[in-house]
Amino acid sequence: MLTVGLTGGIASGKTLVSEQFAALGVPIVDADVAAREVVVPGSEGLRAVVEAFGPAVTAPDGSLDRAALRRRIFDDEAARRALEEILHPRIRTRMHAALSRLRDAGHAYCVEAVPLLVETSQYAHCDRVLVVDAPEAIQVQRLLRRDGGTTAQARAILARQAPRWDRIRLADDVIANGDDVAPAIALGCQIAGLDRKYRLLAAVSH
Repeated sequence: MLTVGLTGGIASGKTLVSEQFAALGVPIVDADVAAREVVVPGSEGLRAVVEAFGPAVTAPDGSLDRAALRRRIFDDEAARRALEEILHPRIRTRMHAALSRLRDAGHAYCVEAVPLLVETSQYAHCDRVLVVDAPEAIQVQRLLRRDGGTTAQARAILARQAPRWDRIRLADDVIANGDDVAPAIALGCQIAGLDRKYRLLAAVSH
């Protein structure tokens, strides 16, 4: 099974790209979904997070208060690393299990969506790296529309991720998503072409 690692900066359009691949029947293994699953109420992952950061990071219903956790780690590098040490191994284990199930089911290829694919060097086990790219000015605009806040805050979030050109340098394929006028049409054409390409590559490498 061909594994395509999908990544991109925040607000670049990774979710929309994943959805369009899924609409073509491509299985998606999503790190964000796995990250939510490993900290569901009652999970060993959530217990580990609460032990490390205290009950203030839980909501009244016992679930993880993600906003409180983000505030806790935003300007604290040691806290961020501690959280990654708790979550990343659990997320990878869950994703590897999902990939194994898809491989056993005989799928031609799958998309492994990992926002921090470059930062965590997970691209090493992917057959191809697909980067969704948008100019930083567009990312800032989208962040402000989506989350509010200030331009300075949006740029601070971008600064915590791998530089745009580092991602592109590692890419085998790039989807340009700087079109805010007709994004679905522009993306659809690119994704349809990549789907054909990946199916051919999977058939040749089988």
